[in-house]
Amino acid sequence: MIIDDDDSVRESLELLVRCAGWIPLSFASAQDYLSHLPRQLPSCLVLDVNMPGLDGLDLQAALTSRGSRVPIVFISGFGDIPMTVKALKAGACDFLTKPIDPGALLAVIRTAIAQNDFIQKEENHLAQIRSRHGSLTRREGEVMALVVAGLLNKQVAHELGISEITVKAHRGQVMRKMDARSLPDLVTMAALLNGKS
Repeated sequence: MIIDDDDSVRESLELLVRCAGWIPLSFASAQDYLSHLPRQLPSCLVLDVNMPGLDGLDLQAALTSRGSRVPIVFISGFGDIPMTVKALKAGACDFLTKPIDPGALLAVIRTAIAQNDFIQKEENHLAQIRSRHGSLTRREGEVMALVVAGLLNKQVAHELGISEITVKAHRGQVMRKMDARSLPDLVTMAALLNGKS
């Protein structure tokens, strides 16, 4: 996705991206992009820093506040070191100055798209885990929490005031519903749910 207020720059970037085998979507302003947010596909933003209205750094901040993790490649004809540092610290993949070296830009785009594909797979995996966790009964959720905390079945039974046989039954249901192959697998899922991965 190309965002640049300069028509000629936007058109030349579109042509370059299309020739490399990707499908470019272009926008003349950050506001235009925000009002037509495209559906999530493996992608990246090639974003001009200096634009009227909402500039590139403002758009980066707006996207971050919305939870977007789409990789951003900044381009600018007027980049300075503080601006570059700010963009990179906020998570940009790279910061290229105009005139852009086509080979360098395509290499950065390739890396950014691969990064975005990985991010989307991660997010889909986490959504599946959340969905499975949501299917647990309250008691199964309690058993899962105690099991992943390292308690033995006997300790879980004592903690919840239920029999050890009941704990085993709940634990079996938790493993099945969470599609966990082993206890370490279940612990990893719990860590992901708690944002500790």
